[in-house]
Amino acid sequence: MKHLSLLFWLTCALCELGATSWAYGHGFAGARFFPATLSTDDPFVADELSLPTVSSIVTPDNGGTRDTEISSDIALRITPKWDIEFGETFIMLNPSQGKAANGFSNLSIGSKYEFFENDEHEAVVSLGLAVDVGGTGSKEVGVDSFSTWRPGLFFGKGLGDLPQGLPWLRPLAVTAVAGVAIPSSASTDGSPNPAVLQLGFAVEYSLIYLQEQVRDIGLRAPFDRLIPLVEISLSDPLDRGQSGLITGTVNPGIIWSGKYFQVGAEAVIPINSRTGNDVGFIAQLHFYLDDLFPHSLGRPLFGGNK
Repeated sequence: MKHLSLLFWLTCALCELGATSWAYGHGFAGARFFPATLSTDDPFVADELSLPTVSSIVTPDNGGTRDTEISSDIALRITPKWDIEFGETFIMLNPSQGKAANGFSNLSIGSKYEFFENDEHEAVVSLGLAVDVGGTGSKEVGVDSFSTWRPGLFFGKGLGDLPQGLPWLRPLAVTAVAGVAIPSSASTDGSPNPAVLQLGFAVEYSLIYLQEQVRDIGLRAPFDRLIPLVEISLSDPLDRGQSGLITGTVNPGIIWSGKYFQVGAEAVIPINSRTGNDVGFIAQLHFYLDDLFPHSLGRPLFGGNK
């Protein structure tokens, strides 16, 4: 964790030295900038690339298994409000008993449509649909042979419209996602595959918003670009005898956002023994393609630049 912290601050310092402007096009509703969250999907449609996202946690499988994952995700806009998304993960499993295994997860393909945005109230709502394509990953890491469909609703709301008499609350923002993972097969080798309710929440406190929209309290780089946050991710099986076997994590952390990319890191705290046996971590380097390449890769295929 010490090495991750050092890398985080070095990256922030390098970006600060190379930055020439703080004009953004990515993830805005009015004056509110929403960062790309690490553990739950953000509500915005944008051209973006997460490479890499690294996470590690000890799961209860086989008496305790270190599950380390390196992921990449890319989203590209078809129109200004509609995108297509691809994701892949390399998984490394190191059990306390037995042989280690490495391999790729099933390919994830998705799409999101942003159908509501209110700049005055810093609000945005989107619909999404993704599928984990069964059988496209490595059997060595236990990927599903069946596909799983994941429709979802995504929401974001900044509190900048609160009264001026509540200045210290106005930098707060919340995002949320609610969806259901629906397997294409009811069981595999006699084991049930339940539909799973998936809920995610993030509470963010933007020092960027505090400095630029509420009150300049004199923060200097890199602290003036920080967004402390807490994410909560929950999964609740709904049927086939698995109802109530909830798993999830609480992830406190921090994001630093620059002109062209952001870096973030969070602790991953299991909510129960079904989820994990120790505190893990997740860290991410995320690029704003719509700001990096506004006239090529970072523009919609149809309907203009932004």
